[in-house]
Amino acid sequence: MITVVGTGTGAPPDEDVLGAAELVVGGRRHLDAVRLPSDAEQVVLGPLAPALDRIEAYVAKQAPVVVLASGDPGFFGIVRVLAERFGAGLLDIRPGVSSVATAFARAGLTWDDAVVVSAHGREPRTAVNVCRAHAKVAVLTGPGAGPGELGAALLHSERVLVVASALGDLGRERVERVTPREAAARDWGTAVSVVLCLDEARFPAGVRTVAGPGVGPGRWALDEAEFAHRDSMITKFEVRALALARLGPRLGDLVWDVGAGSGSVAVECARLGAAAVAVEKTGDGVERIRANAAAHGVDVQVVHGSAPDVLSELDDPDAVFVGGGGGDLPDIVTACARRARQTVVVAMAALDRVPAVREALTAAGFSCDGVLLQSSRLAPLPGDVTRLAATNPVFLLWGVRPQVSNDIKGVAQ
Repeated sequence: MITVVGTGTGAPPDEDVLGAAELVVGGRRHLDAVRLPSDAEQVVLGPLAPALDRIEAYVAKQAPVVVLASGDPGFFGIVRVLAERFGAGLLDIRPGVSSVATAFARAGLTWDDAVVVSAHGREPRTAVNVCRAHAKVAVLTGPGAGPGELGAALLHSERVLVVASALGDLGRERVERVTPREAAARDWGTAVSVVLCLDEARFPAGVRTVAGPGVGPGRWALDEAEFAHRDSMITKFEVRALALARLGPRLGDLVWDVGAGSGSVAVECARLGAAAVAVEKTGDGVERIRANAAAHGVDVQVVHGSAPDVLSELDDPDAVFVGGGGGDLPDIVTACARRARQTVVVAMAALDRVPAVREALTAAGFSCDGVLLQSSRLAPLPGDVTRLAATNPVFLLWGVRPQVSNDIKGVAQ
């Protein structure tokens, strides 16, 4: 049996378990913090492979092994690796209190409505996009993806960062509230910490604000009546349904809605968990998008300006929706296609623009497909009868970048 013991927070390890161990594996600070049998072999964790090989040798002779880990070792911890190598049936897991639970406790906050994402040993991009999209996020950080990097990526947001480091070490533990700008200006060293990213205006007590990874908000492709719009200048729900299906917005993604109008696509992407940016050139449109985002309880970054000029100021998106557009539509699509990591979806009413948009997508290396959407809705007539009322036909083209990895491992509720 391999006993995996969570240390550092909560109750101390069971001395009987430690006393029977013939091999004890853990970080240096974990080994120094407990009383170990004098005859037990100790392996200080660095690279995992040598430690796993040593554990395997003791398992082969049925000798008791103890692995010391931080907090809850089944929560972004070593349990996953041990289970893959030795099988879950061989593990006896004694969890401590996770660092995320401890960080929220230190901040005096509930966390049943939080999203948790790990940036430790991963590209921080996913964690940043989750922080942009959600009101209460815990980020497990690491070298190159710490409080400074998160702060720099969130400079223009209204977030508060709570940086909790050395949790459980009462002599070194620190919990600090900083703005993203203050976090970006400091050298936080290489210590692993938990950063709580909070939009405090969006999580009143008792109100759940996060759907969670893989869980949608219940409804999507909402009726036009659920958005403020001008003179029916809004992407109709039949078109929006297919556009959302092709965009595939999810937790950790960044989506641009270019020529956003009412912002209906951006709002729906945000409701599905993605970080959303709406680009709109008209002042009244900008205010309308903000009102729609607030009405649906989501955070949409609104950029006032004309595409493609303002796009250079934005981070690269995973997916882009382009709506409307005049004669400069092919230039806008080209600019978006150069930056998009996965998909570009374009909606247009004019047949004449289809060839140029398709050429712009294929020239950027995308495989391109499309459809003409024509729908007729049920409409009442006098005499308690029904007719079909046709909506305007819309061309929807989409380009998909080949062989793109969509890995967002490390995201969990």
